[in-house]
Amino acid sequence: MKLSPDWAPLLNENGFEAVHWSVIGAYNAPDTEIMQWARDNSWVVFTHDLDFGILLAHSKDGSPSVIQVRTQDVSPEHLGPIVLSALRAHGEALESGALLTIDESKSRVRILPI
Repeated sequence: MKLSPDWAPLLNENGFEAVHWSVIGAYNAPDTEIMQWARDNSWVVFTHDLDFGILLAHSKDGSPSVIQVRTQDVSPEHLGPIVLSALRAHGEALESGALLTIDESKSRVRILPI
Protein backbone atom coordinates (compact mmCIF):
# COMPACT_ATOMS: atom_id res chain seq x y z
CA MET A 1 0.00 0.00 0.00
CA LYS A 2 3.01 2.30 0.32
CA LEU A 3 3.56 2.33 -3.43
CA SER A 4 1.26 4.14 -5.82
CA PRO A 5 -1.33 2.17 -7.80
CA ASP A 6 0.27 3.87 -10.83
CA TRP A 7 2.96 1.20 -10.73
CA ALA A 8 0.57 -1.51 -11.98
CA PRO A 9 -0.11 0.07 -15.39
CA LEU A 10 3.59 0.83 -15.92
CA LEU A 11 4.58 -2.74 -15.13
CA ASN A 12 1.73 -4.24 -17.19
CA GLU A 13 2.59 -2.05 -20.20
CA ASN A 14 6.14 -3.39 -20.04
CA GLY A 15 5.23 -7.07 -19.92
CA PHE A 16 5.11 -7.68 -16.17
CA GLU A 17 1.73 -8.77 -14.83
CA ALA A 18 0.93 -6.54 -11.86
CA VAL A 19 -1.94 -5.51 -9.63
CA HIS A 20 -2.02 -3.15 -6.66
CA TRP A 21 -2.93 -4.75 -3.33
CA SER A 22 -5.92 -2.37 -2.99
CA VAL A 23 -7.60 -4.35 -5.80
CA ILE A 24 -6.99 -7.66 -4.01
CA GLY A 25 -7.36 -7.11 -0.28
CA ALA A 26 -8.00 -4.74 2.58
CA TYR A 27 -5.91 -1.57 2.82
CA ASN A 28 -5.07 -2.45 6.42
CA ALA A 29 -4.20 -6.11 5.83
CA PRO A 30 -1.23 -7.29 7.85
CA ASP A 31 2.00 -7.87 5.95
CA THR A 32 1.75 -11.57 6.75
CA GLU A 33 -1.57 -11.77 4.86
CA ILE A 34 -0.05 -10.10 1.81
CA MET A 35 2.93 -12.46 1.91
CA GLN A 36 0.68 -15.51 2.23
CA TRP A 37 -1.50 -14.37 -0.69
CA ALA A 38 1.58 -13.83 -2.84
CA ARG A 39 2.97 -17.24 -1.86
CA ASP A 40 -0.36 -19.02 -2.53
CA ASN A 41 -0.80 -17.32 -5.91
CA SER A 42 2.84 -17.34 -7.10
CA TRP A 43 3.12 -13.55 -7.21
CA VAL A 44 6.03 -11.28 -6.34
CA VAL A 45 5.63 -8.61 -3.65
CA PHE A 46 6.83 -5.17 -4.81
CA THR A 47 7.20 -2.79 -1.89
CA HIS A 48 8.86 0.20 -0.28
CA ASP A 49 8.31 -1.34 3.16
CA LEU A 50 11.45 -3.05 4.48
CA ASP A 51 9.32 -5.22 6.79
CA PHE A 52 8.64 -7.60 3.90
CA GLY A 53 12.31 -8.44 3.51
CA ILE A 54 12.55 -9.01 7.26
CA LEU A 55 9.49 -11.31 7.20
CA LEU A 56 11.03 -13.22 4.33
CA ALA A 57 14.35 -13.66 6.13
CA HIS A 58 12.68 -14.79 9.36
CA SER A 59 10.40 -17.25 7.56
CA LYS A 60 13.31 -19.02 5.84
CA ASP A 61 10.84 -19.75 3.01
CA GLY A 62 11.74 -19.99 -0.65
CA SER A 63 8.81 -17.79 -1.67
CA PRO A 64 7.33 -15.38 -2.39
CA SER A 65 9.94 -13.28 -4.08
CA VAL A 66 10.10 -9.72 -2.79
CA ILE A 67 11.27 -6.59 -4.57
CA GLN A 68 11.98 -3.74 -2.20
CA VAL A 69 12.86 -0.23 -3.34
CA ARG A 70 15.06 1.86 -1.10
CA THR A 71 14.82 5.45 -2.32
CA GLN A 72 13.05 8.59 -1.23
CA ASP A 73 11.24 9.17 -4.52
CA VAL A 74 9.38 5.95 -5.29
CA SER A 75 7.20 7.38 -8.04
CA PRO A 76 6.97 5.39 -11.28
CA GLU A 77 8.05 8.50 -13.17
CA HIS A 78 11.32 8.68 -11.25
CA LEU A 79 12.11 5.06 -10.47
CA GLY A 80 10.30 3.27 -13.31
CA PRO A 81 13.25 2.86 -15.71
CA ILE A 82 15.49 1.60 -12.91
CA VAL A 83 12.91 -0.94 -11.71
CA LEU A 84 12.17 -2.17 -15.23
CA SER A 85 15.88 -2.66 -15.90
CA ALA A 86 16.30 -4.61 -12.65
CA LEU A 87 13.27 -6.78 -13.42
CA ARG A 88 14.69 -7.66 -16.82
CA ALA A 89 18.11 -8.42 -15.34
CA HIS A 90 16.84 -10.52 -12.44
CA GLY A 91 13.61 -12.04 -13.76
CA GLU A 92 14.88 -15.62 -13.61
CA ALA A 93 15.95 -15.24 -9.98
CA LEU A 94 12.56 -13.76 -9.08
CA GLU A 95 10.79 -16.71 -10.68
CA SER A 96 12.89 -19.11 -8.60
CA GLY A 97 12.63 -17.15 -5.35
CA ALA A 98 14.66 -14.07 -4.48
CA LEU A 99 14.86 -10.84 -2.53
CA LEU A 100 15.67 -8.02 -4.95
CA THR A 101 16.68 -4.70 -3.43
CA ILE A 102 16.73 -1.69 -5.74
CA ASP A 103 18.04 1.82 -5.14
CA GLU A 104 18.88 4.61 -7.55
CA SER A 105 22.42 3.39 -8.24
CA LYS A 106 22.29 -0.41 -8.05
CA SER A 107 20.27 -3.53 -7.48
CA ARG A 108 21.17 -6.55 -5.39
CA VAL A 109 19.59 -9.98 -5.50
CA ARG A 110 19.66 -12.64 -2.79
CA ILE A 111 18.43 -16.12 -3.63
CA LEU A 112 15.89 -17.61 -1.24
CA PRO A 113 15.81 -18.88 1.36
CA ILE A 114 17.98 -16.44 3.28
